[in-house]
Amino acid sequence: MRKQSLTAKFAFLSLALIGILAFASSEVLGQAVITIVNGDGPDEGFNDPTPVDPVGGNTGTTLGQQRLIAFQFAANIWGGKLASNVEIRILARFNPQTCTATSAVLGSAGTTFIFRDFPGVTPFPGAVAPSTWHHSALADKRAGADLNPAGPDIQATFNSNLNGNPACLGGRKFYLGLDSNHGADVDLVVVLLHEFGHGLGFSQFANVSTGAQTQNLSDVYGKQLLDLSTGKTWDQMTNAERAASAINSRRVVFTGPTVAAELPGVLSPGTPLLRVNAPAGLAGNFAVGAAAFGSPLSSSGISGNVALALDDADAAGPLTTDACSPITNAAAVAGKIALVDRGTCGFNVKVKNAQDAGAVAVIVADNVAGGPPAGLGGADPTVTIPSVRITLADGNTIKAQLGAGVNATLGVDLSVFSGADALGRALVNAPNPVQPGSSISHWDPVAFRNQLMEPAINGDLTHSVTSPEDLTLALMRDVGWFADADLDGIADEVDCSPNSDRRPTVIIDGCDTGVPNTFFSSGPNAGCTISDLIRRCAANAGNHGGFVSCVSHLTNELKKDGLITGSQKGSIMSCAANAGLP
Repeated sequence: MRKQSLTAKFAFLSLALIGILAFASSEVLGQAVITIVNGDGPDEGFNDPTPVDPVGGNTGTTLGQQRLIAFQFAANIWGGKLASNVEIRILARFNPQTCTATSAVLGSAGTTFIFRDFPGVTPFPGAVAPSTWHHSALADKRAGADLNPAGPDIQATFNSNLNGNPACLGGRKFYLGLDSNHGADVDLVVVLLHEFGHGLGFSQFANVSTGAQTQNLSDVYGKQLLDLSTGKTWDQMTNAERAASAINSRRVVFTGPTVAAELPGVLSPGTPLLRVNAPAGLAGNFAVGAAAFGSPLSSSGISGNVALALDDADAAGPLTTDACSPITNAAAVAGKIALVDRGTCGFNVKVKNAQDAGAVAVIVADNVAGGPPAGLGGADPTVTIPSVRITLADGNTIKAQLGAGVNATLGVDLSVFSGADALGRALVNAPNPVQPGSSISHWDPVAFRNQLMEPAINGDLTHSVTSPEDLTLALMRDVGWFADADLDGIADEVDCSPNSDRRPTVIIDGCDTGVPNTFFSSGPNAGCTISDLIRRCAANAGNHGGFVSCVSHLTNELKKDGLITGSQKGSIMSCAANAGLP
């Protein structure tokens, strides 16, 4: 087994401090115990003694108490959805962080350590794949043991400046209630669910600026990142290819099967797209930013040949392709989709000039590198045709093929989900230029309905991490968090009994046989105990005689396999005969 302290995006303070921190009490909820560790000093953060009134189900009477209650509430939501027999510890604190009147860092969190090539305590499966990095809490879950008992699994820091100060987000603050009634304030529970999600598995570990991987090895998240331009997943790429992929807007998807299966029930159909129909070598979908003026894009779309609109290079605009002046090749543009370049004049001016020349729609190619393409701002009630923006790279690609005849459709493609590619795979955030801390380890913000793990927190988010509201738990399943209701290390989908009777001895209808309740870690009964197999006899028997006969056959097999003795068989049969089953 290899353990690595993560020192890139998710680096945090030394574990040497852990010994002086006190653990907050944690409520056992669901299948994983997640404990918040108070990392704040006296009179700050969780220890802030400022008196407050209870709010939205949060009964704390001081600011610090309410913060801690909100943290544990969010931890319990995750604990109710994930299964682990190892306690997950989150070292958390409130500290001053960047905040202006218009923007703020709300918080950050990530795994403290990453692990690879670890075995599992039978029957726990161990690592998802060899030579692959895992988040600490995920590694513990799959190992069936705490791989780093001296330290926390996740560290989290949240902005103490978000407290109603007018200089910070105009006076907005963290809403500490537990009922989602945050109004104009920022719902702390939503932000916590988001950040805890990063620490639990919603993140990859390669440097998004250089593409470099820790010890040149991939991770459970990165193995499922596919670049549509290269056809490679991130674990198959060179450093340079990963760096290029990190800014390949709207062309990086997550390939996990659980996300793909749940996506149609979560995201809405309909994505604004430019679909190139011909020539064949160029055919495909291109991302667009829609205009705030003119006709909205429709599902029926507008199709036509694409023509480069020309105008005079003059004081209105220095290029002959910027459409800042009346179009000079109107005959070539009429009835077609006009392609123009961004620059100098307003977008609405460009589109109006193209409309006056007879264009049925307009594509504005950006004049600076970057992506995904932003929308077109402006206003002009006389503009009645639709228009969109595409990236500089896409604009150059289309221009290079105009001589071969480019035909395209501009509209809303209802066959493509908002936030997915044409094959229904979720788009990953890959803005250009790269945004360390945001790129790749989030969903693309084009997704709708809005998702918890987008790079910005939207006001309509709920406290759900599951479908039909959200895809976060689905991704957790894909990176290795398998469902395991009885915490026996065997996934529910293959478990002989997902809710095993794990009592130490076989007890039948209140009668204790005294026989050890053996657990089967492999074979056709993997995940079952002897009690589970007897319970199955009761469920399948039509009457008491049938039940006793089934138990007799079962104990004969157990005795033949050397799992019980003759006297133990007798004890089981005695309790079965006197039971009121089925």
